[in-house]
Amino acid sequence: MDLDYIGKFIQVQSYKHDGSLHRTWDNAMIVEYCEDYIVIVSSTTKVIEGDGRKWYTREPAVSIFFFKEWFNVIAMLRENSIYYYCNIASPSLIDNHIIKYIDYDLDLKLLVDGEIIRLDEKEFEYHRKKYVYDDDLYKVIRYVNEKVHKKMEDRVFPFIDQKIQQYYRSYLKIKDLQEKDILSN
Repeated sequence: MDLDYIGKFIQVQSYKHDGSLHRTWDNAMIVEYCEDYIVIVSSTTKVIEGDGRKWYTREPAVSIFFFKEWFNVIAMLRENSIYYYCNIASPSLIDNHIIKYIDYDLDLKLLVDGEIIRLDEKEFEYHRKKYVYDDDLYKVIRYVNEKVHKKMEDRVFPFIDQKIQQYYRSYLKIKDLQEKDILSN
């Protein structure tokens, strides 16, 4: 883990296959950064859609962006439960303090009771034609969708509530230390 990044803020940008901006999330705090992924935590974050619409998230979220895997995960903390939303997406990269990835529409949602919901199948098929996904890309997206579904069923990383709670506690601790530091200056 590179400690120089911990506690710093970073933005997230999601793109479509043609390079057009899909969605931007305002700054979130980095709580873990390693060779394979970055973990960020946000709370009531501003989101800007590609068409300019703006809205704010309603609950704290722990997001994990993988550098070598074709998905990312947003764990939403609600009351005493965690809901997982998984984007099938290109591996993420960090460019100029911004996490960037291409969103491929197929999403999975893991509910508290263990139910897994597949989302956006029609949107995926529409964009597959619109952006002309080649056969290899199509196979990767479908394969990863099944792989993530299995990870959700088995509750393996990143779908482990205790780990998500640990990341959120780290965020609260760092935030508290930063606030105390500001007050003492």
